[in-house]
Amino acid sequence: MDELMALFATQPTTTIARALLGMYLEHETPDGKLGGYIVDCEAYLGPDDLAAHSVGMRNTPRVRAMYQEPGTIYLYTMHTHRIVNFITQPKGIPQGIMIRGLEPVDGIDLMEQQRQKTGPDVANGPGKLVQALQIPAELYGESVFTSPLHLVPERRRTPKGILALPRIGIPNKGEWTQMPLRFAVAGNPYLTNIRKAAVQQDHGWLERRNSDGERNDIDLLRSAINEKNLRL
Repeated sequence: MDELMALFATQPTTTIARALLGMYLEHETPDGKLGGYIVDCEAYLGPDDLAAHSVGMRNTPRVRAMYQEPGTIYLYTMHTHRIVNFITQPKGIPQGIMIRGLEPVDGIDLMEQQRQKTGPDVANGPGKLVQALQIPAELYGESVFTSPLHLVPERRRTPKGILALPRIGIPNKGEWTQMPLRFAVAGNPYLTNIRKAAVQQDHGWLERRNSDGERNDIDLLRSAINEKNLRL
């Protein structure tokens, strides 16, 4: 976890976004542990990013979490859906990553009950995965390293390929509309709007190593930087 915290504190937000792909996100709830692999996310680079809530160093009570320490959980509501983000830069630099898609692993039955859905529709969108993981508003401002909602780097999987795409739902923002700041695991069925023909049987993961060959250090995290400009 120390190496992951160092990654958040020292690397560019786009590098962290790639490294988060395959990272295991877990929420400890009264009903049990819910979790899965992050497969789709978007980087927001305010204050210059016209699509970021912190554009122009905007600092309101709603966005105060964006100015806190790296790893801070930033939650907001859009169209009645709660969205989860993680702050990625040192305190005072309001950049972050929105989690857009999750491949469920633990607590799938509970997630399906929560969503009243099965298959990819359980968590193939930012509001869907928050509902599936039962992420409450009370986690606003907490840390993704130490709170009930936390990353588990020991369980990370490695994508075979990473898509770099424009973010979804960002119209009329000049060059920021088409900038490739969305990163996703190529071939994973839990991506938003993925074509059925693009889904891979192995969900886009490299084969697991045995326990003697596993590495969970900073180099393994940075292996996600192997960006490929593919198409959904």
